[in-house]
Amino acid sequence: MPGDSLQVHINTKGTAANTYDAIVIGSGISGGWAAKELCDKGLKTLMLERGRDVVHIKDYPTATMAPWQFPHRGNLPLAVVKENPIVERCYAFSEASQHFFVKDKEHPYVQEKPFDWIRGYQVGGKSLLWARQTQRWSKYDFEGPARDGFAVDWPIRYDDIAPWYSHVEKFAGISGNKDGYDTLPDGEFLPPWEMNCVEKDIQQKIMDNYKNRYVVQGRCAHLTKPNPIHIEQGRTQCQARSLCERGCPYGGYFSSNASTIPWAKKSGNLTLRTDSVVHSIIYDDKKGKAVGVNVIDAHTKQATAYFAKIIFVNAACFNSNLILLNSTSDRFPNGFGNDNGLLGKYIAFHNYRGSVSASYDGPEDKYYYGRRPTQPMMPNFRNVHKQEMDFLRGYMSFYGAGRGSANSSGQEQIGGSFKDSLTEPGDWYVSMMMQGETIPKVTNHVSLSKDKKDQWGIPQLAFNVDYDDNDVKSFKDFLNQASEMLDKAGCKNITQHDSKQAPGLDIHEMGGVRMGKDPKTSMLNSWNQFHNCKNVFVTDGACMTSTSTQNPSLTFMALTARAANHAVEELKKGNI
Repeated sequence: MPGDSLQVHINTKGTAANTYDAIVIGSGISGGWAAKELCDKGLKTLMLERGRDVVHIKDYPTATMAPWQFPHRGNLPLAVVKENPIVERCYAFSEASQHFFVKDKEHPYVQEKPFDWIRGYQVGGKSLLWARQTQRWSKYDFEGPARDGFAVDWPIRYDDIAPWYSHVEKFAGISGNKDGYDTLPDGEFLPPWEMNCVEKDIQQKIMDNYKNRYVVQGRCAHLTKPNPIHIEQGRTQCQARSLCERGCPYGGYFSSNASTIPWAKKSGNLTLRTDSVVHSIIYDDKKGKAVGVNVIDAHTKQATAYFAKIIFVNAACFNSNLILLNSTSDRFPNGFGNDNGLLGKYIAFHNYRGSVSASYDGPEDKYYYGRRPTQPMMPNFRNVHKQEMDFLRGYMSFYGAGRGSANSSGQEQIGGSFKDSLTEPGDWYVSMMMQGETIPKVTNHVSLSKDKKDQWGIPQLAFNVDYDDNDVKSFKDFLNQASEMLDKAGCKNITQHDSKQAPGLDIHEMGGVRMGKDPKTSMLNSWNQFHNCKNVFVTDGACMTSTSTQNPSLTFMALTARAANHAVEELKKGNI
């Protein structure tokens, strides 16, 4: 077994010194929330992060740099692009942010089918890099699998998680409108960002032409008007700089670094250990539960065991799958909790392949000012209440409108007239993109490589994940519907685009350790506990039963806070 040789060299330094009430694996969005909730409830908590420390403000080296202060004005040198064909495809990967991304050669993985795995190995993880779009799921999203006959039934419903959506929204700070649509439930909102005049025109025309297609302003984790709880965290108003992936010195957007981790540290209950590569979870056959975690120092390769009463696995979807697959024992020879053989299976993601662009004869005397971290969006309108298309589920749509410079056609690139034209706005343009729900399938899975290991002796993760016919049908429907909607909204020169990107660039990976009601068909129960090991919880993307069409991070946060509070209650009762 992978863990056998490791045990021989473990230096426990005395079990008591390495024992905590709780261990949290990972410091990203869900790991930060687990630590905050557990520490708030008084549990001595160890957070394990495989990467380096990143301290809010201090470790954002490029946050306030101007373009001319970068050797390549923010662009990536050709050598970096050639060395990183996977991560360079990510929109946020640039000269200003590359230090927060995992480079391709540093942590290889196996692609049985093409998959772009985007990662951030540092304190805060990808919470420093995410696009910060935050929508609640609706009741239809939790009911969908059971109603439409795909995946398995969610063991919870919207009413179970709604109070926890409110709990995390108030603390994180979410801007948005109270729109009143049951397909996209309202939340605890700060003031919204504003649409520009053309976006408002298109919003009105789409809603005039279509029943049950609702266009709303995007909801995002930015402090438009901080509340006292945000000031108490040390955060302040978003400056709309659009430099978020560098780390925000204002704490204007939600990240573990600016919010949950400092809050947990303030309690005095958090111990943060960086450069700690989690090898596996330790299961005690006699006690019938997990008792700790095997950790390898990222630099010295020294192995150490840490112990706790409860363990939260929040290493981000695929690394959580990897750790669990590598956690073998006499009780679980095929991976932790894997009695039914489903660990690593039913992977799903969001389909981003489709987009549509157009021109718009907008008002030439109107413009817009400043930047904005979100854009208008339309909740899913396909198969919401019943199965009505020749494909399952649907897609959320985002769109935006803007104006380039008068010289955007590029006919003149030198001289005084060229410089003058740059100060004059050009024609209005519009773009729309899809965020499509994919259906979890047993054939979409991750597994441990049989022959390739990383530098810590841990098997590399192998990906076998792809699109299917359902994704193609949904994608084509989006292209047709988006084109029709923009046409009815008065747009011209409408052009459809297929990015043909491999799965992964959506960075919305989900599944492999899914929740469900039946231990035969799922790994976790309604509280994110393993059916067969109640003191281990998984609350990151790995736990998801289905994907819905909404951005997933807010749901990860809510599920984590809910599970952590349940864990504390169960611990007090002596049930775990």
